[in-house]
Amino acid sequence: MSETIDLLDDSPEFSPEVTPLASSGGQGGRFIEAQVSATPDDGESVQLGLYAEKSYLEYAMSVVKSRALPQVEDGQKPVQRRILYAMHELGLTATAKPMKSARIVGDVLGKYHPHGDQSAYDALVRIAQDFSLRYPLIDGHGNFGSRDGDGAAAYRYTEARLTPVADLLLGELDQGTTDFIPNYDGAFKEPVLLPARLPMLLLNGASGIAVGMATEMPSHNLGEVADASVALIRNPNLTTAELMAYIQGPDLPGGGQIISSPRDITAAYENGRGSLKVRARWEKEDLARGQWQLIITELPHGASSQKILEEIEDLTNPKVKKGKKALSQEQIQTKQLILSVLDRVRDESGRHCDVRLVFEPKSSRQNPDELMNLLMAHTSLETSLSINMVTIGRDGRPGQKTLRDVIAEWVDFRFVTVTRRVQHRLGQVNDRIHILEGRLLVLLNIDEVIRIIRNADDPKADLMAAFNLSERQAEDILEIRLRQLARLEGIKIEQELTNLRNEKAELENLLSNPQAMQRQIIKEIEQDKKKYADPRRTLIEHAERASVEVAVVDEPCTIILSEKGWLRSRQGHGLDLQNLTFKDGDTLLASIECRTVDQLALFGSDGRVYTIQASVVPGGRGDGVPVTTLVDLVAKTRITQMIVAKLGEWLVIANSAGYGFACQADNLISRQKAGKSFITLEGDETLLRVTSFTPSAEAMVACLSKAGKLHLFAYSEFKQLAGGGRGVITMALDDKDELAAITVCDGQTLKLTGTGRGGVPKEMILDANEMAPYIGKRARKGKPINAGLKFPGF
Repeated sequence: MSETIDLLDDSPEFSPEVTPLASSGGQGGRFIEAQVSATPDDGESVQLGLYAEKSYLEYAMSVVKSRALPQVEDGQKPVQRRILYAMHELGLTATAKPMKSARIVGDVLGKYHPHGDQSAYDALVRIAQDFSLRYPLIDGHGNFGSRDGDGAAAYRYTEARLTPVADLLLGELDQGTTDFIPNYDGAFKEPVLLPARLPMLLLNGASGIAVGMATEMPSHNLGEVADASVALIRNPNLTTAELMAYIQGPDLPGGGQIISSPRDITAAYENGRGSLKVRARWEKEDLARGQWQLIITELPHGASSQKILEEIEDLTNPKVKKGKKALSQEQIQTKQLILSVLDRVRDESGRHCDVRLVFEPKSSRQNPDELMNLLMAHTSLETSLSINMVTIGRDGRPGQKTLRDVIAEWVDFRFVTVTRRVQHRLGQVNDRIHILEGRLLVLLNIDEVIRIIRNADDPKADLMAAFNLSERQAEDILEIRLRQLARLEGIKIEQELTNLRNEKAELENLLSNPQAMQRQIIKEIEQDKKKYADPRRTLIEHAERASVEVAVVDEPCTIILSEKGWLRSRQGHGLDLQNLTFKDGDTLLASIECRTVDQLALFGSDGRVYTIQASVVPGGRGDGVPVTTLVDLVAKTRITQMIVAKLGEWLVIANSAGYGFACQADNLISRQKAGKSFITLEGDETLLRVTSFTPSAEAMVACLSKAGKLHLFAYSEFKQLAGGGRGVITMALDDKDELAAITVCDGQTLKLTGTGRGGVPKEMILDANEMAPYIGKRARKGKPINAGLKFPGF
């Protein structure tokens, strides 16, 4: 339909009718069609689903392009661009007197950005914060907040003006470098883009959440970005990895240290997304009588002194978690560990030192590196820096960019901008030359010109006819003052003409010679680098992540899990499990012989997998501890089985509905107490016993159903899912039948276990010939085993 439809119009001439339509198949459900018409009988309609989809898409694109994401050309979001332009129009340069922020916000809202005043002021404040932006664009006077999370004063109290760095965005604005569009009511004009002389998107980074996408781009060093831009202009074939020779990595406003490896940093820039590890920078300060203390001088981006102090308070004075009755064993151990090594912590940050956190050790005989490692492992002194380089490109489309993409698109924009600037200046030069040539002609024939003006009824027309002047020249001559007819004025005109003709030749050379244009752009980038570049603040030095390692003696142990979720450990192997005692109504669920250094994977009834160290399971002669003290088990779920997670070992995982997949034990491991969602279970499905295997070209996947059917298929048809999931159908099952067991065999022998008459354990071993009748394609029904086995397994 070409007609615009408003489903909310309730006027008599326009009344929507919602009528249910018949189902069109698929997964069920009903389409709703809104009958919308200007007259009752015109029959025009639109499906409500399509209308909602179109409306939501328009809303999403509006958020993406008009609010949340920056442009790759100037690195600004619309509100930031409008604030800077409004301040430029108010004449608030770096040398001007600051103006009240309320006046600036009023201009922004009234002329360009008709949104909330607080949102506009918040954007202005962020542009002025030197701890948020690497190169602040606004010089704020007054309280503009702090890195500890304190908000800025109200805009009636603060003042602002532009910083010198803002000239990189606004310096060429009046030189024909960008298009201007009407503002929201058509009363004013605003720039579509700002003519950025450097890739501001990389210099200050960006952060924003849109609909269905988000951006998180860190800041970088101006000198490094300038060098990389020049390198790409000279050699457009450079890759992201080659550009990394110029850009070491992020350069954060607050400094800190990036400890990720060069390979990880390069991978993040090549993919346009990744996560880097950042930590605080510290030093040891010696005191009298052999005492010392640790001083934090720089914090990771996003961390604050107040946040660190709160985290240490939570560690040393923990609170019972929601839904728990007492402190967990981990909380108690961490509290004891911190209090045993840390005596006091205080914040000495102030006007003379942005960050100064002081940690006093319990004893001067402690190792400073070990103390700092402990603090980093438990607080935000070490954290992650997210990189997600999503931006609106030159084509107007939002997308993920690599480092090379960002610089390349800015370089393309810069060539267009400089070309427009040169063309604009050439037009001005040509116009001025045209005017001066007319004036010079007047000075050479001054008496005749005066006579014509004195005697003519239409002097402009007579001058144009007498001296072959253009209308523009004739108008200028008629407006000349008498003092400009002096002899010295003619000399000045000739000198100015000479200079302008030389400039014209240079401008035309720039437009006609791509090499000359390239040299000019490189020259300007290098000039800006010399003017604005500063030393790198963030140290990039590879180091291992901070972790607290407790020395564990490697010895054999047996882990015992009860039906009701009580976990305990016993020394040694080969225990007589018949002598174990349990609480009333409880019994043995599983036991594993392992080593104290092993990791255990516990499988929940909801498909989540939890990882614990065997050494943390308490020993002794008691009933153990509830498993919920070691892992954060989801409500109404229980642990159904556990295995030793041996690195590199292959596992086959399946559910009772016949779905399964293969993965490595490494994929199960999680550092979170809440575990990780790994296996998809629907309805009443249950997880089958997890078994290990060795992959090979001849391997076969063997499936047994509770009805006693066996099915085998080639392992090559199986699916490997490192991230877990539901898997593929392994065996087709009849109604009310379920998969009982699954394993991967070598294709030569297969051992079946079950029970015979009277519940007597029984097993059967099939060779390759005996297995042949049961082999087929994946997802086929199996064949019954005539062996009298019930509830078969492997």
